[in-house]
Amino acid sequence: MAKIVNHRLDVWKQEPLYWELISKIDKRVYESTVSRTLIEMIKIRVSQINKCAFCIDYHTQEALANGETQRRIFALSAWQESPLFTDVERAVLQAVEEMTYIFNHGLSDNAYEQLKAYFTAQEIADIFVCISHINFLNRIGISTKTQAV
Repeated sequence: MAKIVNHRLDVWKQEPLYWELISKIDKRVYESTVSRTLIEMIKIRVSQINKCAFCIDYHTQEALANGETQRRIFALSAWQESPLFTDVERAVLQAVEEMTYIFNHGLSDNAYEQLKAYFTAQEIADIFVCISHINFLNRIGISTKTQAV
């Protein structure tokens, strides 16, 4: 792993309790029944939308290490037009888009119903937390100008 540089402030060093709490959320997400492939896909796509270079790099490496293909990662920013994603993945990616751009219209009933077609209530909760969690981390990373060097 590359060295991490925070060009403004290392929030986690400043207040380690925040990192401890955030890490517990991440650990819980990975312990859920949502697949690791889907979790990394969520994290990459949210990070692409938010333009968090550190998180894009980090979660792309995680996805590749977990068996995701380069081709699908390359196509992720155009998932709506790409034939490489399943209907299940499309339902999650639609929720990713709507929750990350929540200021537009919130999460639509259609996107929520699509999730209900494929996931249990617990899994939907896990997906919501995963999407919100990476959005939070992106905001810290971007605000502190965190980079991997």
